[in-house]
Amino acid sequence: MEEKILQTKKNGMTMLLLTLLGYVASIALFICSITLLDADRMLLGVPLLILSIAYWITGIFLFCGLKVLKPQEALVLTLFGDYIGTLKGQGFYWVNPFCTAVNPAAGTRLSQSGDVNSGENGKANGQNAQMSVESMSKKISLKMMTLNNSRQKINDCLGNPVEIGIAVIWRVTDTAKAVFNVDNYKEYLSLQCDSALRNVVRVYPYDVSPNVDTTGDGVADEGSLRGSSEVVAARIRDEIQKNVAEAGIEVVEARITYLAYAPEIAAVMLQRQQASAIIDARKMIVDGAVGMVEMALDRLSENKVVELDDERKAAMVSNLLVVLCGNRDAQPIVNSGSLY
Repeated sequence: MEEKILQTKKNGMTMLLLTLLGYVASIALFICSITLLDADRMLLGVPLLILSIAYWITGIFLFCGLKVLKPQEALVLTLFGDYIGTLKGQGFYWVNPFCTAVNPAAGTRLSQSGDVNSGENGKANGQNAQMSVESMSKKISLKMMTLNNSRQKINDCLGNPVEIGIAVIWRVTDTAKAVFNVDNYKEYLSLQCDSALRNVVRVYPYDVSPNVDTTGDGVADEGSLRGSSEVVAARIRDEIQKNVAEAGIEVVEARITYLAYAPEIAAVMLQRQQASAIIDARKMIVDGAVGMVEMALDRLSENKVVELDDERKAAMVSNLLVVLCGNRDAQPIVNSGSLY
């Protein structure tokens, strides 16, 4: 199904004025027909009466052909089941009164901008009511929309359950495909977001892990959900776009909005991260302490401050390492005698 743009002129105001003038004329005819009937001129009064009443009924259908479009709105029109085209562009239009606007996703509410039913617990206000009326309209919004997909629990490539949520910025580019190729393009997009998210997340570990290939080239790399969020988001966006192209939807951007370990393993993973951090810190402290001991021994030897044999050097190295690597302040002990 290809989109056809209707090149209809914006003649809504002209038709509105003509219809109103017709009502004024029909009222004048009705009054004239009543006058003629009172004067016993039935042959002339009855046709005028029927004509005025017929126009009142016809005028109702003429009003049904008036359509108003705001910026970034479209209207998909069908005539007796046949797709005749799409109205695009702001303005006041008049179309065939028997044309029907089609939007199967008009009443669908998702967690997205401009389409949220926020009147929970009976606290709906005037703004929420206006949003509800607009969401039930048959008009299709061409604006960029933001879909905040619900958080999902997914196993990463190492089997660890993680919770992840994404925000997808999208818009409708082909109204005919959006309306006729899928049953409900909003629900279709949401389901494809869930599927694409699972397909991409299961390829990556939460943190960088050895011997993990996330690119599919057979070479281990350092890709991870936490450290490569931009790359992961781009892959999610491409995966969603591939699936929703037939629905006339363009996915502009996808972003990770929430990422954490699942609650059942969060405490264990936190302890693992803390242990890893402690080990890294201890390694750094030992490397620094060894360097300082070497520097102290070299300086003492160069300046000939004191001559130390191997036993005294070993005792000095032991004492310095205890002082430098200890996590508490050292308590000095003064030795007034000899080491022997």
